[in-house]
Amino acid sequence: MTPIAASCAVLLALLLPAADAAAQNMFGSSDERIANEGTIGDKWMLDDGVKLATPEYPAAFADEGADVCVAIGYRIRPDGTTGDMAVLKQWNSEKGEAEPQAGFWQAFAESGASALGQWRFKPRPEVGSPRPTYTVATMSFKGSKGSSDPNFSSHCRITDLAAVVQQRKSDAYSRRSREKHDLERANQTGLSRGAMNEQPGRRP
Repeated sequence: MTPIAASCAVLLALLLPAADAAAQNMFGSSDERIANEGTIGDKWMLDDGVKLATPEYPAAFADEGADVCVAIGYRIRPDGTTGDMAVLKQWNSEKGEAEPQAGFWQAFAESGASALGQWRFKPRPEVGSPRPTYTVATMSFKGSKGSSDPNFSSHCRITDLAAVVQQRKSDAYSRRSREKHDLERANQTGLSRGAMNEQPGRRP
Protein backbone atom coordinates (compact mmCIF):
# COMPACT_ATOMS: atom_id res chain seq x y z
CA MET A 1 0.00 0.00 0.00
CA THR A 2 1.35 3.44 -0.91
CA PRO A 3 1.86 6.17 1.76
CA ILE A 4 -1.15 8.09 0.36
CA ALA A 5 -3.42 5.05 0.57
CA ALA A 6 -2.17 4.22 4.06
CA SER A 7 -2.86 7.76 5.26
CA CYS A 8 -6.41 7.67 3.84
CA ALA A 9 -7.09 4.35 5.54
CA VAL A 10 -5.93 5.72 8.90
CA LEU A 11 -8.07 8.84 8.49
CA LEU A 12 -11.10 6.71 7.70
CA ALA A 13 -10.57 4.65 10.83
CA LEU A 14 -10.14 7.68 13.09
CA LEU A 15 -12.65 10.20 11.80
CA LEU A 16 -15.81 8.14 11.45
CA PRO A 17 -16.01 6.79 15.04
CA ALA A 18 -15.24 10.30 16.34
CA ALA A 19 -18.08 11.78 14.28
CA ASP A 20 -20.48 9.09 15.51
CA ALA A 21 -19.54 9.77 19.14
CA ALA A 22 -19.93 13.52 18.77
CA ALA A 23 -23.42 13.25 17.32
CA GLN A 24 -24.46 10.78 20.01
CA ASN A 25 -23.15 12.93 22.88
CA MET A 26 -24.52 16.21 21.60
CA PHE A 27 -28.01 15.27 20.53
CA GLY A 28 -29.12 12.64 22.93
CA SER A 29 -29.72 8.90 23.10
CA SER A 30 -32.71 6.60 23.55
CA ASP A 31 -32.36 6.40 27.34
CA GLU A 32 -32.94 10.09 28.01
CA ARG A 33 -35.85 12.46 27.89
CA ILE A 34 -36.15 15.30 25.36
CA ALA A 35 -38.10 18.21 26.83
CA ASN A 36 -39.18 21.46 25.20
CA GLU A 37 -38.15 24.72 26.81
CA GLY A 38 -40.23 25.49 29.89
CA THR A 39 -41.42 21.91 30.43
CA ILE A 40 -38.72 20.46 32.70
CA GLY A 41 -40.47 21.62 35.88
CA ASP A 42 -42.40 18.37 36.29
CA LYS A 43 -39.13 16.51 36.95
CA TRP A 44 -36.57 19.13 37.94
CA MET A 45 -36.28 22.21 40.14
CA LEU A 46 -33.49 24.68 40.79
CA ASP A 47 -30.93 23.45 43.28
CA ASP A 48 -30.89 25.11 46.68
CA GLY A 49 -29.59 28.68 46.57
CA VAL A 50 -29.16 28.67 42.78
CA LYS A 51 -30.44 31.44 40.53
CA LEU A 52 -30.55 31.21 36.77
CA ALA A 53 -27.46 33.10 35.59
CA THR A 54 -28.10 35.34 32.59
CA PRO A 55 -25.58 35.91 29.77
CA GLU A 56 -23.69 39.16 29.36
CA TYR A 57 -23.62 41.07 26.07
CA PRO A 58 -20.14 40.44 24.58
CA ALA A 59 -18.08 43.63 24.99
CA ALA A 60 -16.40 43.19 21.60
CA PHE A 61 -19.73 43.78 19.83
CA ALA A 62 -21.38 46.24 22.21
CA ASP A 63 -20.84 49.21 19.87
CA GLU A 64 -22.82 47.50 17.09
CA GLY A 65 -25.70 47.14 19.55
CA ALA A 66 -27.77 44.57 17.65
CA ASP A 67 -30.46 42.54 19.38
CA VAL A 68 -29.36 38.91 19.42
CA CYS A 69 -30.90 35.62 20.45
CA VAL A 70 -29.31 32.19 20.61
CA ALA A 71 -31.06 28.88 21.28
CA ILE A 72 -28.67 26.52 23.05
CA GLY A 73 -29.46 22.87 23.52
CA TYR A 74 -28.07 21.35 26.70
CA ARG A 75 -28.26 18.24 28.82
CA ILE A 76 -29.26 18.08 32.49
CA ARG A 77 -27.20 15.25 33.89
CA PRO A 78 -28.42 12.93 36.67
CA ASP A 79 -26.49 15.00 39.23
CA GLY A 80 -28.28 18.19 38.12
CA THR A 81 -25.33 19.81 36.37
CA THR A 82 -25.56 21.01 32.77
CA GLY A 83 -23.37 20.15 29.78
CA ASP A 84 -23.14 18.98 26.15
CA MET A 85 -24.21 22.39 24.86
CA ALA A 86 -24.87 23.06 21.19
CA VAL A 87 -26.20 26.10 19.32
CA LEU A 88 -29.43 25.08 17.61
CA LYS A 89 -30.63 28.45 16.32
CA GLN A 90 -29.41 32.05 16.20
CA TRP A 91 -30.62 35.45 14.98
CA ASN A 92 -29.63 39.11 15.12
CA SER A 93 -31.53 42.29 14.28
CA GLU A 94 -28.84 43.45 11.83
CA LYS A 95 -28.65 40.50 9.42
CA GLY A 96 -31.13 37.93 10.62
CA GLU A 97 -29.59 34.47 10.59
CA ALA A 98 -26.44 35.68 8.79
CA GLU A 99 -23.31 36.55 10.76
CA PRO A 100 -22.60 40.32 10.68
CA GLN A 101 -18.87 39.81 11.09
CA ALA A 102 -16.34 37.13 11.93
CA GLY A 103 -16.45 35.91 15.52
CA PHE A 104 -19.93 37.33 16.17
CA TRP A 105 -21.81 34.08 16.68
CA GLN A 106 -19.00 32.50 18.66
CA ALA A 107 -18.93 35.39 21.14
CA PHE A 108 -22.66 35.17 21.85
CA ALA A 109 -22.62 31.39 22.00
CA GLU A 110 -19.79 31.45 24.52
CA SER A 111 -21.59 34.00 26.66
CA GLY A 112 -24.77 31.93 26.62
CA ALA A 113 -22.90 28.72 27.38
CA SER A 114 -21.07 30.39 30.26
CA ALA A 115 -24.38 31.32 31.87
CA LEU A 116 -25.85 27.87 31.24
CA GLY A 117 -22.84 26.23 32.83
CA GLN A 118 -23.77 27.87 36.14
CA TRP A 119 -27.28 26.44 36.21
CA ARG A 120 -27.86 23.65 38.70
CA PHE A 121 -30.94 21.51 39.18
CA LYS A 122 -32.18 18.81 41.51
CA PRO A 123 -34.97 16.26 41.09
CA ARG A 124 -38.37 17.14 42.47
CA PRO A 125 -38.97 15.25 45.76
CA GLU A 126 -41.68 13.05 44.26
CA VAL A 127 -39.53 12.09 41.26
CA GLY A 128 -36.56 10.47 42.94
CA SER A 129 -34.09 9.66 40.16
CA PRO A 130 -35.08 11.33 36.89
CA ARG A 131 -33.57 10.36 33.56
CA PRO A 132 -31.01 12.67 31.96
CA THR A 133 -32.88 15.40 30.13
CA TYR A 134 -31.97 17.14 26.89
CA THR A 135 -33.63 20.55 26.61
CA VAL A 136 -33.03 24.02 25.20
CA ALA A 137 -32.68 27.57 26.51
CA THR A 138 -33.31 30.73 24.49
CA MET A 139 -30.73 33.37 25.42
CA SER A 140 -31.59 37.02 24.69
CA PHE A 141 -29.13 39.90 24.30
CA LYS A 142 -30.74 43.33 24.09
CA GLY A 143 -28.51 45.76 22.21
CA SER A 144 -28.33 49.54 22.45
CA LYS A 145 -29.22 49.94 18.76
CA GLY A 146 -31.54 47.01 18.32
CA SER A 147 -35.15 46.87 17.25
CA SER A 148 -38.11 48.09 19.28
CA ASP A 149 -39.60 44.60 19.28
CA PRO A 150 -39.65 43.30 22.88
CA ASN A 151 -40.26 39.78 21.58
CA PHE A 152 -37.22 39.51 19.30
CA SER A 153 -36.15 36.31 21.07
CA SER A 154 -39.09 34.58 19.36
CA HIS A 155 -36.84 34.33 16.27
CA CYS A 156 -34.86 31.67 18.14
CA ARG A 157 -37.67 29.91 19.96
CA ILE A 158 -37.83 26.16 19.33
CA THR A 159 -41.27 24.67 19.88
CA ASP A 160 -40.49 21.07 18.87
CA LEU A 161 -37.08 20.13 20.20
CA ALA A 162 -37.51 16.44 19.39
CA ALA A 163 -37.92 17.29 15.71
CA VAL A 164 -34.81 19.47 15.76
CA VAL A 165 -32.80 16.72 17.45
CA GLN A 166 -33.96 14.18 14.89
CA GLN A 167 -33.04 16.51 12.02
CA ARG A 168 -29.58 17.11 13.51
CA LYS A 169 -29.04 13.36 13.82
CA SER A 170 -30.14 12.91 10.21
CA ASP A 171 -27.80 15.68 9.06
CA ALA A 172 -24.92 14.15 11.03
CA TYR A 173 -25.60 10.75 9.46
CA SER A 174 -25.64 12.25 5.97
CA ARG A 175 -22.44 14.15 6.66
CA ARG A 176 -20.70 11.01 7.93
CA SER A 177 -21.84 9.13 4.84
CA ARG A 178 -20.38 11.82 2.57
CA GLU A 179 -17.14 11.87 4.54
CA LYS A 180 -16.90 8.08 4.36
CA HIS A 181 -17.52 8.15 0.60
CA ASP A 182 -14.93 10.89 0.04
CA LEU A 183 -12.32 9.14 2.15
CA GLU A 184 -12.92 5.78 0.50
CA ARG A 185 -12.67 7.41 -2.94
CA ALA A 186 -9.39 9.08 -1.92
CA ASN A 187 -8.20 5.74 -0.61
CA GLN A 188 -9.00 4.01 -3.91
CA THR A 189 -7.31 6.83 -5.85
CA GLY A 190 -4.21 6.36 -3.73
CA LEU A 191 -4.23 2.64 -4.37
CA SER A 192 -4.62 3.18 -8.13
CA ARG A 193 -1.74 5.65 -8.24
CA GLY A 194 0.38 3.25 -6.26
CA ALA A 195 -0.33 0.46 -8.71
CA MET A 196 0.62 2.67 -11.65
CA ASN A 197 3.85 3.74 -9.92
CA GLU A 198 4.76 0.08 -9.44
CA GLN A 199 4.22 -0.49 -13.20
CA PRO A 200 5.83 2.58 -14.79
CA GLY A 201 5.47 1.19 -18.32
CA ARG A 202 1.69 0.99 -18.02
CA ARG A 203 -0.28 3.83 -19.62
CA PRO A 204 -3.29 5.21 -17.75
